[in-house]
This record gives sequence, C-alpha cells and structure tokens, in this order.
Amino acid sequence: MISTVWNTIKKGELAPVYLLVGEESYFIDETIKRLKEALGPEEDLEMSTFDLEEVPVDAVMDEADTIPFFSERKLIIAKNASFLKATEKGKEKIDHDVKRLETWLSNPSDFSVTVFIAPYEKLDERKKVTKMMKEHALFVQAETPKEQDLAVWIQGIVKTQGNSITQDAIELLVTMVGANMLQLQMEIDKLTLYLGDGGEITTSLVEDLVAKTLEQDAFKMLNAYLANDSVGALSIYHDLLRQKQEPIMLVGLLASNVRTMSNVFYLLKKGYHPQQIAKNLKIHPYRVKLMIEQRHRPSEENLLRALYQLAEVDLQLKSSGGNRERYLELFLLRQL
Repeated sequence: MISTVWNTIKKGELAPVYLLVGEESYFIDETIKRLKEALGPEEDLEMSTFDLEEVPVDAVMDEADTIPFFSERKLIIAKNASFLKATEKGKEKIDHDVKRLETWLSNPSDFSVTVFIAPYEKLDERKKVTKMMKEHALFVQAETPKEQDLAVWIQGIVKTQGNSITQDAIELLVTMVGANMLQLQMEIDKLTLYLGDGGEITTSLVEDLVAKTLEQDAFKMLNAYLANDSVGALSIYHDLLRQKQEPIMLVGLLASNVRTMSNVFYLLKKGYHPQQIAKNLKIHPYRVKLMIEQRHRPSEENLLRALYQLAEVDLQLKSSGGNRERYLELFLLRQL
C-alpha cells in the first residue's frame, strides 16, 4: 500500500532506491514531494533530475555514487525508465548499461536516495533488470485506485483535514471530477477550506462548490433528453450556449455518450459485471454505475434512433448556415 510507504518516509526511514511504476502522476508527484520534505529544508536539498529517454542510466549511477557536498543525503530522480518495459530491439533511443545497473542495485550508495520512475501500465517482467529492480528497490505502484479503494482514499484525505464526507457525496464527487487524483485533491481542499474543521461534506455542498465539467453537463443533458424531459435538456443546452460552447462540439459529446451507453447496456445484457464493463470500455466504474441505475433506462432502439438523429444534426451543422443553435435545439425538443 502506498500509504505504508508514505508513513515510513514520514518517519525518516528512507530506502536507497525507489521504483515508482504506473500512470497515476498524482502518486508519483506526491511520493517525490514527501521524499523532499523528509530529506530536509528545500533550500538545503541537493537534487538532480535525469530523463532516461535522453541520457544513459550510467549518469544516474555516477551521480548517486558521488558524495553530496552540503548534506548527508541527496535526492536523484530518474524519469522515464523505459528499459524496464517491453521494447523492440533496435528501437531504444538510448543505449543503457543495464548490466552495470543490475550490479549497482545490489549495493547502492547509502548517501543518495535514487528514484526510478516508470510511468507505464506494466513492465517487462521477463527482463533480469526488472526483476533486480523489484527485488532491491522499494516498489511503489502508482495506479488509480479501484472504486472502493478510491472511496477509502477520499475518506482518508477528508478525515486528515478534520472533516467527514457522506458516501453519496463521494460518488457525486468522483462522477463530477473523474478519477483524476490531483483534481480530486484540489476539490477536497476547496471543500474542507469552505467547511472549516468538524464539518461534513454533503452532496449539496459538492453540487454547489465543485466545478462542473462539460462532459458532465453533456451527460446530464442526454439523460434529460432520454427521459423525455425537454425542459431540463433545453435548460442545460442554453446554459452551455451562454458559456460559448459550440453546438457541433456538443453534438459530438452527446453522440459519444450515446455510444458508450449503448455499449454498457449491451455488455450488461451479455452478463458482464459493472467492473468488467468499465475495464472493457476504459471508463470509470462510477460512470457505468450511473448509466445502469438510471430510472428511465432507454431501449436499444431509442439509443440507435438518437444516434441516427444526432448524425443528421451533425450534417446540418456542417452544411448549413443560419441559426446553428436551432438544429440541436430541435433535436432536444423531439421526443423519442
């Protein structure tokens, strides 16, 4: 667990080598931030950064083996450790001396903290250097938490800031922000700053304070349309027009949501679990949950009809002049 790693860093128990693997930049940035804090005041910190897509790994080891001048330990960041993932022979941009690295990992410098960052979904486990790195470095998985883990993480962050949050508020927050950890952290900071100590974050507070995304508004507009709520759909559409959103872009977002919804219902009918659907379609589980729990779930025929009509609106917008806002407006007024 990454929280365990962070706790040991906070106690000053630092490993000589760290390996951060995964595409969630929040965990990578936060781990480095905590390492910096543990190594002392920023003005006294000796730190070097290398991009391993630009320089060989020898430069990292040479720096790590050089005694620091002004502090007991220094921090070395080695980004883009691409030699740990699968690559075609001859396609590598830099010739890395991985044999030397394998030897070095067995006895790294104790006056340096060296962090290798591999911002990839997975590594090539067949490579000896990958096995050596996992064996000798402190391994940190930097991936977006799954649905339940994400909820626990949000609760933990809110709790450390002296507040609490309801389960419904967590679900709404993730629905509005997505699984972007950095953005979630910023929105939680804003909510707790507004509340002060000892307050509770509720759905109404999330609705009032969390910035709404264009994708979320488009999803709400589509749901209103599919529920034959023309007034609600038009209200959202006119709000978006006042925000200077282009009708042709909104048509594209609506069509994308219709296709996603159609795929979700198709896989659900085939017996797929919501988590499997989310993984197959590469969308967040909360989004799948929202679609499945709709009170007015549209039929497959209605979704196809909506997609066909949106294609017509798209053609009209691309081939006609005049009042462009009117075409999508008429679509929203037309009941399925």
